[in-house]
Amino acid sequence: MRPALCIIVPVLNEAASLASRLGSLTRLRERGARLVVVDGGSDDNTLAIAQAHADLAFVAPRGRAAQMNAGAAACPADVLLFLHADTELPEGADMLVHNATLGRGQWGRFDVCIDSARPLLWLVGHLINRRSRWTGIAAGDQAIFVRHELFCSVGGFPDIALMEDIAMSNVLRRHGPPVCLRECVTTSARRWERNGAWRTILLMWRLRAAYFLGVDPALLARQYGYRPR
Repeated sequence: MRPALCIIVPVLNEAASLASRLGSLTRLRERGARLVVVDGGSDDNTLAIAQAHADLAFVAPRGRAAQMNAGAAACPADVLLFLHADTELPEGADMLVHNATLGRGQWGRFDVCIDSARPLLWLVGHLINRRSRWTGIAAGDQAIFVRHELFCSVGGFPDIALMEDIAMSNVLRRHGPPVCLRECVTTSARRWERNGAWRTILLMWRLRAAYFLGVDPALLARQYGYRPR
C-alpha cells in the first residue's frame, strides 16, 4: 500500500549523530511514515548506520538535490518531506503535514528554530521564518514537504550544487503559495558554531545575492564548503 508520507534524508559523512537523528523518527515510522536515507558517498560508516535505522538506505550521486530526487523516486508516497540530517521534526509532524496538504495546500514548510541559547541565533531563525512568509521561499532547513504528484509534475529539485531550496520554491510557487506551519523544526547550530555566527550570516547573504545575480551554484557550493561532484 502506498504510504501517506515519505521522509527523505540526504546525508554525507553524518555518522557521528545520524543514529540519534533517525531514531527520533521511530514514532512516525510506527504510524506508517516511510524513511528513506540517501547517501552521497560518505567515507565514514554513515550508510551502515542509515541501513540499520531506515526503511531504505542507498547511495546516489553526491549533491543534496540529486540525492533528494533519488529518494523521492524510490518512495512514491502521497506526500514527500525532505529533512536535513541535522534537523529534527516536531511532535506529530506527520499529522501536521497531512492536515496542511488537505484541500488546496500542495506544498509547504515548518518554521525553524536553531538549537542554541544565543539570542543572535534565535533572531536568525525568526528572520528566516519572517522572510519565508514574505517571499514564499522555503529554506531547506525548514523541512519542505510537497504532494508527490506536484513534485513529479515539476521534475523534482533542479539538479544544482547549492540553492536547490530557493530554485524549487520558485517553481512550486507557480502552483500556489506554501503552507507555512508555525510549529518548529529544530536545526543544529553547528554551522554557526563552527564558522562563527556573524561570518556565517554574512556568507549566506553574499551567496544568496550572488545566486540571484546568476553566479554558478557549483562555485557558490565550493565557497560554502560543499564538495560538488
